Amino acid sequence: APVLSDAGALAAVNASGLNPRYIFSSFIVGKGNELAFAAAARVAKEPGTKYNPLFLYGGVGLGKTHLMQAAGNELLRTAPNLKLLYVTSEQFTNDYVSAIKSGAIDRFKNKYRTVDLLLVDDIQFIGGKEQTQEEFFHTFNALRDVQKQIILTSDRPPKAIPALEERLISRFEWGMIADIASPDLETRMAILQSKSQERSAVLNDEVLRYLAINIQGNVRELEGALNKLLAFCELNDTAPSFEAAKSVVASITMSQKKGGITSRELLRVVAEYFDITLDELTGQSRRKELVVPRQITMFLMREELDASYPAIGKEL
Repeated sequence: APVLSDAGALAAVNASGLNPRYIFSSFIVGKGNELAFAAAARVAKEPGTKYNPLFLYGGVGLGKTHLMQAAGNELLRTAPNLKLLYVTSEQFTNDYVSAIKSGAIDRFKNKYRTVDLLLVDDIQFIGGKEQTQEEFFHTFNALRDVQKQIILTSDRPPKAIPALEERLISRFEWGMIADIASPDLETRMAILQSKSQERSAVLNDEVLRYLAINIQGNVRELEGALNKLLAFCELNDTAPSFEAAKSVVASITMSQKKGGITSRELLRVVAEYFDITLDELTGQSRRKELVVPRQITMFLMREELDASYPAIGKEL
């Protein structure tokens, strides 16, 4: 069955930037996210009322974007004519900068201030961007004043976002703040079971438990381990077994050990490659020739070390 049965609703989802796969029924609820789930479901039923804004925060890969978009998809399922917009904070900033350069501020305001539901992912990235914060402040007020719903996600609560203006912090705290924590063992098993069913694969409890016990990170890591197990079994034309699960977990662990590198070592390697000093790489200078090395460093720390944004900021 299609995710959204109504063709008009599906068209509205695509126009708003939502992923139609992100729905409430595919979100696994556990102790770490039940409050956030309940709040998002309430917003989908009564937008613009009690929980406005809804502010969801938590670590990488825990389902913030899924839950945010599920509320939007549910609203469009019941009311396809509603005007929704999903963007990242980076998109919001880029749109604003482009509007200033092209003299299209009115078009920018029309895009962001006439929606029924505004979803902004990773709002922490507007920290320190004074003009972007100014514009978002006015956009926020314009929407909330006419009871239009706002949902925001972040990797930390409002007060912990660096260089975020006090007036925005207070507005982010007006509605409902809900954190999403790492899933416990039972939830991890439920996630694995759900993901395996999506792929028409049958995993017994022993295999599910072994994977859930040994892969304790976020949902993406769990899904990655499951994908590797299913691919391994498909290549070997065998059913997912406990021995296969052990082999996959061992290969993941070995890969992590081989790739074990500290953030300082990574900084040193990048500095050596670009023939600059560590002080230049991590210093205050904004010379053009330092921009690319820093960007590559941030990318590698995120991808190879799975470092949090605060950790990357602290190192650089």
